[in-house]
Order: sequence, then C-alpha cells, then structure tokens
Amino acid sequence: MIFYSTTSPGFEDVAAEELKELGCKIKEERRGKGRVFFEAKIEDIPKLNCFSRCSERIVLLLGRFKVERFEDVYKAVKQIDFSFIKPEQSFAIRSNRVGEHDFTSMDIAREAGQAVIDRYKEDYGVRLRVNLDEPDVIIRCDLVDDDFVVGVDTTGDEALHKRNYRIYQHPAPLNPTIASSLIRLSGWSHEYSLLDPMCGSGTILIEAGLMARNIPICKFRKDFAFKKLFQFPEIEWEERDVELELYGIEKFRKHVEGAKKIAEYVGIPIKFIQGDARKLDEYFESVDYIITNPPYGLRIARKGIIEDLYSKFFESAAKILERKLVMITAEKKIAREYATKFFEIKEERSVMYGGLNCSVFVLE
Repeated sequence: MIFYSTTSPGFEDVAAEELKELGCKIKEERRGKGRVFFEAKIEDIPKLNCFSRCSERIVLLLGRFKVERFEDVYKAVKQIDFSFIKPEQSFAIRSNRVGEHDFTSMDIAREAGQAVIDRYKEDYGVRLRVNLDEPDVIIRCDLVDDDFVVGVDTTGDEALHKRNYRIYQHPAPLNPTIASSLIRLSGWSHEYSLLDPMCGSGTILIEAGLMARNIPICKFRKDFAFKKLFQFPEIEWEERDVELELYGIEKFRKHVEGAKKIAEYVGIPIKFIQGDARKLDEYFESVDYIITNPPYGLRIARKGIIEDLYSKFFESAAKILERKLVMITAEKKIAREYATKFFEIKEERSVMYGGLNCSVFVLE
C-alpha cells in the first residue's frame, strides 16, 4: 500500500530516514512541501503511528491527481472507491491548500464531500452521514499547487505532535516532531551526554529519552483514527534499559519545576538546573551534544537582548562542547554571525516552524 506522511517543511529527509528504519520503502520526498510518500503494509499502521516521531500524520493514499480547475476536484474524488467505509459510519473531509488558486480549502472540502456522498450512493444506495466534529472516517484532501492527494487519515484530527505527556503547559512549547528531527540531525545516541541550555519544559530532552529507551507515542496517547477503521492488535514494544546523561538549563523557576513534572511522568531521568545559557562553563566542564530552541526576536522586544544571548551562549558553548551543537531559530542572521566566531557550520537548512521561516544550524 502507498501512504504519505506529513512533516514540518524542511525536515522531509529526516522523516523519510526514520520511515525507512521502520521498514518502509520511500517513493518520493516532496522537499519544502512537508510530504513523504512511501510504501508499507496495511498492518504497519499502528507501528507507524506509534513510532514515527518526526511525522505529523500518517495517511493511506486513495488517489493522486493533477488538479488545475475547481471542477477537477469533484471529478477526481468521484473516481475513488469508498467501499472501506461502512454504511453506518460517518465521515468528514479535512482539506489543506497550498499555492495560488481561485478557490479555498473550504471549497475543496465541500466539493470533495459531495463527491464521496454521490459515489457511495451510486455504488450502495446509501447516503453517508457527514459528521464534522467526531467522524468515524477522516478523508484528507490536500492540494499543493496542482498536486491533489486524497487519503484516509490513520492518525486523527490531533496530529502526532500531540504526545499527551505535557502535564505542564509551557507558553511556547517546541513541537515534539521538530525536537525529534533536531535530535536525529545531530546524530546523538544514548552513549553520549546531551544538554539543552534553553530547555523550556524539556521537550528536546524528553524526546531524546523516549527515543533512546524505545518508548512509543502510544504509551501516553490512545486515540488514533485507525482504531475506528481496522481491528489491529495492540502494539507491543520492549523498553530499552539504557543509562542517560540528559541535562536542561532554564532561566525561569516555574518552567524548571514544570519540566521536572513532565520528566517524572514519562519516567525519563533528566537533571534540570535553573541557570543562564550564557554561562554554560560555570555548570559543566564538558558535554557531548547541545541541542536547543533559543528565544527569537519576535518574542523579545529588543534585538540587542537576542544578540547578547546568542553571542555569549555560543562563546560559553564552545568551551564545553565535545561533538555537535544543533539549534533552530528565526534569527538566522544573528545566529550565523556569532556561530561562525566559535564553530564551523556543517549545515544550515531552511525549515518552516509555526509560520516562520527558520534555519536549523548544525555546528562543530
């Protein structure tokens, strides 16, 4: 079967590498569009939803078409066989549109929904029920430029970044799928120490620990869309007993306490310190990896504060770092200017995060 996963634009290759490790055969990476098409078995659906840490959503492909005009939407969807939907089940269309078009995502959803109703009624004499709030079946209709993709959402309305372990809510938490992507980009593994010097509620460190110990998303989250479509046995996994050296520094006490609560809840041992990311050499003699998501200028009024933070952070990090530093930021120019004073930039990649054009820097 052909599936596609969605991911934050710029991380397609990272998600594809993870999917390969899960036994999938990659068919296409749509770079910059946040899509990876791949081949997998239908019985792999639970595993993919539970262990795809860098993907937002796993969708079973029903059809892929070239759509240039609005009327092409109805024609495309009408061609698809919807016999997998039971007559008593309800459905909803979820649509996403990227590019220049003279119609909206809501227009696509309305037209595609009518096509599903008409096709099913012609085939089985039953008018399917639409339920926009709690549908039994979610059909994704994504149009990127003229590439129209229709599929069954096996994840659900809440994407895979909804890990359901955040018992403390940070005001600006990092998306866990991006945190996992940064970890994979760094090359970190449990044999090495890892520091997040601006850790917030500890998402990067939590994800690193879950990854190292083979703890799946479904340990904390049970509500997946595929459970209404298929009768799969519950996923089984074996937690790895590995030693971890995970450290987090956070400026604000309330976030330190919140991060500790989350770490205790998920069972990952992390040492959190209330401290200053500009003075890392006061807390550590050395660490192997640093991965972080520092504040951006959009959150802080004065750019001078960002320059002071970044310059002193890089200077102190250079004194203790043994291997690699990975960071994501919208302050690309400032980060590049000060990073090059202390490190070699091994990679800079453009990514989209929260509607911002950001850069991920991999430094040595």
